[in-house]
Amino acid sequence: MKIKDIVCAPGYTGFFFDDQAAIKAGAREDGNTYIGEPVTEGFTKIRMAGESVSVMFILDDGQIAFGDCAAVQYSGAGGRDPLFLAADFIPIIEREIKPLFVGREITNFKDMAHLADKHINSQTGGLLHTAIRYGVTQAILDAVAKSRKTIMAKIVAEEYGLAVSDKLIPIFSQSGDERYKNVDSMVIKGADVLPHGLINNLKKLGQNGETLIEYVAWLAKRTEQLAPYAGYNPILHIDVYGTMGLEFGNDLDKIAKCLDKVAKAASPLAVRIEGPIDLGSRGAQIEGLAKLREMLDKQGTQCEIVADEWCNTVEDVIEFTNAKAGHMAQVKTPDLGGIDNSIEAVLYCKQNDFGAYLGGTCNETDRSAQVSAHIAMATKPAQILAKPGMGVDEGFMIVFNEMNRILALKDAL
Repeated sequence: MKIKDIVCAPGYTGFFFDDQAAIKAGAREDGNTYIGEPVTEGFTKIRMAGESVSVMFILDDGQIAFGDCAAVQYSGAGGRDPLFLAADFIPIIEREIKPLFVGREITNFKDMAHLADKHINSQTGGLLHTAIRYGVTQAILDAVAKSRKTIMAKIVAEEYGLAVSDKLIPIFSQSGDERYKNVDSMVIKGADVLPHGLINNLKKLGQNGETLIEYVAWLAKRTEQLAPYAGYNPILHIDVYGTMGLEFGNDLDKIAKCLDKVAKAASPLAVRIEGPIDLGSRGAQIEGLAKLREMLDKQGTQCEIVADEWCNTVEDVIEFTNAKAGHMAQVKTPDLGGIDNSIEAVLYCKQNDFGAYLGGTCNETDRSAQVSAHIAMATKPAQILAKPGMGVDEGFMIVFNEMNRILALKDAL
């Protein structure tokens, strides 16, 4: 079977592009947007509508395989690729990707994904934008699955020597700023991991972490009150965006003591804290998280830490894993470019006794979330992010339903 044509369609994502630098510099919230001047190149406003591009492969038997190009909420920050706007990048897809694949025989996912992910832009001499590589490789996986009349999870499993999971992967649901109200939705639907919490400034953390500690205690109580079934014990996973480092001047001893209080407040639930520090570079971050993990383990604190900032590529994930810089790494799917990189990152973590969290961003689409569900069911990470959006129910539904479809179909095809 061959690829007859490639067609692109612009779209929206499930959230927004936010100028992180402007927000950190003090941009004032105004309803669901921000007042102030943008700082990051490409932004015309601090908050802009998230954009995507559907890349559709028309196969020679008339079937259509597709994936969605999407980038993270904080595009252009922390060494990431620039703002991804459909009008700017559809011409690049048509110039670079169409000649590469139109008329090509569909062979296997690994080889075809590698071709797209490592393709050199004819005008810049560098790799294509991570969002393009992300969406195109989704379409490739779908095309290979359609050519073999099976589901994407089975293609991943077959090509990487795996077996499709016979149970759902734990779903991690994120609250956005509605960190109280949205928890109820998560608990009612039995989310396995919650609530993310968006603790992205010192006010939300509180002096000496007291506001966070109070919130964690509330979470433990609320999940017990609303438990949808006997024995419901979700893992508490909260992203603090480096604010502990800011509050305690990056004093790891003080941060470790605070995390011990967090763990005690969470009891009897397990707790993970994502991004307790942001030390400004990959090397410093790896060293800091490795030391913090060592301190927590030594003092017997029942709290895991999750690497996020400075852990953006498959190479980063490998380095954090090798150094045991934390207990778990977030594999941020759009940041890794081709989905073959996300697959390899999850497998590397698992092979080296490091937690693998198949994450991403609220600023993805329904399609990229569905493809992520197939990757998760084949690679079996510790958890998968419910995405896109910050509304809980929609993202949870997309990921949950897709994994259940996979369960129902895996032995029928």
